[in-house]
Amino acid sequence: MSRFVIRRVISMVLVLFAISVLTFLIFQAIPNGDPAVRLAGRTATPAQIEQIRQSWGFDDPIWQQYLTTMGKILSGDVISYTQQLNVMTQIKQALPATLSLAIGAGILWLFLGVVFGLFSAIKAGRFTDRALTVLALVGVSTPVFLLGAVALYFLAFKLTIFPNGGYVPLTQDPIDWLYHMILPWCVLSVLFIGVYSRVLRSNVLDTMSEDFVRTARAKGISEQRVLVRHVLRNSMIPIISLWSLDFAAVIGGGAILTESVFNLHGVGQYAAESIQQLDVPPVLVVVMLGAAAVVVLSALTDVLFAFLDPRIRLTG
Repeated sequence: MSRFVIRRVISMVLVLFAISVLTFLIFQAIPNGDPAVRLAGRTATPAQIEQIRQSWGFDDPIWQQYLTTMGKILSGDVISYTQQLNVMTQIKQALPATLSLAIGAGILWLFLGVVFGLFSAIKAGRFTDRALTVLALVGVSTPVFLLGAVALYFLAFKLTIFPNGGYVPLTQDPIDWLYHMILPWCVLSVLFIGVYSRVLRSNVLDTMSEDFVRTARAKGISEQRVLVRHVLRNSMIPIISLWSLDFAAVIGGGAILTESVFNLHGVGQYAAESIQQLDVPPVLVVVMLGAAAVVVLSALTDVLFAFLDPRIRLTG
């Protein structure tokens, strides 16, 4: 077990290193992406641009610029090129909104995805199954920004049931926080509910044909107990793995469109604004945050599965 954990930690470090290098090099290769020009402003002279380039170290070799930037990120002393603000401070201010969105939506799409997927498998081939299949395909195919805009138009502008976007901290007013987050949770969850219900339906139908399920039924165990304790329990393993990756991706900025439509001022919206300005430090920090969340949760999931099923250790 210890060797399995060590292998996962080493692979996690290598993945984070590779992602940081690729992200840094992509911004270096963008045409007209010289940060010294953006820092100097439109009316700056070539001499002023060169002075900024030297003072910020933009004329250093590429590997040295990468090491300098990563050193500042690890120390928490990295400054954005355009806003001249501490990136870590900005992310700490934006993180509560993203966590609120991710946690609420994650619980919602997991619960409804399991309910719809299980119900669809039980009613396989019937009208209910076909109806849920159509709804799942519609949910997967509908862009988040379109669904969010439609929801805001009808539920916020026309009917005024929900507020027109914005974020209220949980510590300030829990009721108002919930009131502002219900609509973003529902909009973000639609895509995942469709995917999870289809995946679980397939897993449940496959598990129902396994020998251990037929043996449990032959022993006289009730159908409800067989479904919950044997079929659903084994079918949930890939769902949990998938949920951990999707949840981590949302935390790392995967909900950019949802945050932008509802004006939540989260990490994703902060990353989108930084990308528009070609501001490397905030984008690099957000990418590293998302990669770390995905890799760490994936590694924890692998370790948990290996602890529950020793066969995984041999193939991991």
